[in-house]
Amino acid sequence: MASLQMLQLASPALPVGAFSYSEGLEWLVQKGKIIDEITMLSWLESELLRGQIRIEAAALKPIRKELELWKNEKLKAKEAVVDWNDWLLALRDATTIRLQQIQMGKSLLQLLADLNHPLPDNSKNFTWPIAWAWAGISLELSVTEMIQTYLYSWTANQLSASVRLVPIGPTKAQALQYQLSTLITKQSELLQEKSPHQIWTGDVGATMAQLSHTELYSRLFRS
Repeated sequence: MASLQMLQLASPALPVGAFSYSEGLEWLVQKGKIIDEITMLSWLESELLRGQIRIEAAALKPIRKELELWKNEKLKAKEAVVDWNDWLLALRDATTIRLQQIQMGKSLLQLLADLNHPLPDNSKNFTWPIAWAWAGISLELSVTEMIQTYLYSWTANQLSASVRLVPIGPTKAQALQYQLSTLITKQSELLQEKSPHQIWTGDVGATMAQLSHTELYSRLFRS
């Protein structure tokens, strides 16, 4: 059953608006930084190995722990969840990415509430990683499944955007997703054992692309 819940959570049909964001990919394509499947694969691998996405993935385990305490009526745990929420949001340099995290988090929490899995106080004002950790609890996923699905979903959304931007075509996009499966599995195992506060990032290029996206003359994706 858990595997079916993983599929539902990772589905591109999940109504959270992820399809409308490129997270700087559109800028990279327009500037000629990503031009084909080879450069696209290199970009995704570098983000999975050195990007901000790693900190968020590593934070899911401790966030889940606090959410479980909150669920069991440990009201002080909500303060810890809020702290995690604010810390992760502050790590994002681009206003556009912060707004994306807020919008997608609110949408997922609304969906979970509609599925009879609201947060203990039925609030919706939490970011994407918080909402994802709550989804992991609600859908009874293991920590490993929760982190794997988070990374898989991120790469799938980036590849979906690449089909419209590069373009590389859906078949090549599926081939890239398949190639990344081993790295996603290894990173999931590694990150659940690491403190997010001790993880370094080296994705200045991603930050610059995200900050520059609003300056494009024309855009397909939301800023």
